[in-house]
Amino acid sequence: MSSPASATESRQQGRISELLVASSLEISPRELHRAQEVAALLPAGTCVYIPSLPGLPLTRTLDAIAAIRAVGLDPVPHVSARRIRDGEEFREFLKNAVSLHGVHRVLLIGGDEPRPKGPFADSLQVLERGLIRECGIREIGVGGYPEGHPRIALNSLEKALQRKLELAREQGIGVYLVTQFCLSPQRVVDFCSGLARQRPELPIYAGIAGPTDPLALARYAQRCGVSVSLRALRTLGAGIAKLVTHGDPHEQLVALARYASIRGQSNVVGVHFYSFGGAVRTAQWMRAQM
Repeated sequence: MSSPASATESRQQGRISELLVASSLEISPRELHRAQEVAALLPAGTCVYIPSLPGLPLTRTLDAIAAIRAVGLDPVPHVSARRIRDGEEFREFLKNAVSLHGVHRVLLIGGDEPRPKGPFADSLQVLERGLIRECGIREIGVGGYPEGHPRIALNSLEKALQRKLELAREQGIGVYLVTQFCLSPQRVVDFCSGLARQRPELPIYAGIAGPTDPLALARYAQRCGVSVSLRALRTLGAGIAKLVTHGDPHEQLVALARYASIRGQSNVVGVHFYSFGGAVRTAQWMRAQM
């Protein structure tokens, strides 16, 4: 007969496995030459997100989608509303992504631009226009921010999320949430727990920084607006050396598995790995944990 401690550990390990089976990662269009290496490390059909880069033409994004599908992975392009230059060009891009390459979900975000490049000021406007449904996308991911958004008030974020959920329901589109990565596991758990109370029906993919050089991780943290937890780690007294322990995702994964084990029917259904230009390294880490 197993002891309570061993039963808990077994349950937690089971949750880790479940989270990894449902995991995804991102790959920069600049890393497409390594797509086959990534595919060899991950289960067939793993979701691979393709970030929207400043100035990257939609034709290049479509090429990236084709390359990801060709190696047996499931491409999920970012739709950055403020980077859409032309509505008709964007409609054609989405239709081709769906009809030619089997794209069925996108990550719908605002995009880090000080001013819109075209007709859309935010992701909500894209959804309101009906373009997502019209082009055959069946599911959208929306962003969640455990540390808040650096430029959007919490109240505005909550109102926008509620409106997105309403519109998606009206249009028959599925919705899930992907969190921004965060260097504090407890902040992520608290954020997921809060959403579980408010919107228990909303699936969450918890964003985790993949294995990354600590200095690079610090740069990405500042760029992505997660400097609150970055400062908190530095005040622990170990400075950048402390960040080395956060360059490995294991601590985050264990914290999420523990949370999911305690909740039973958890709203966290998987994890999403931000690879920061190291897709192969991240895929190798994921493979080692499976």
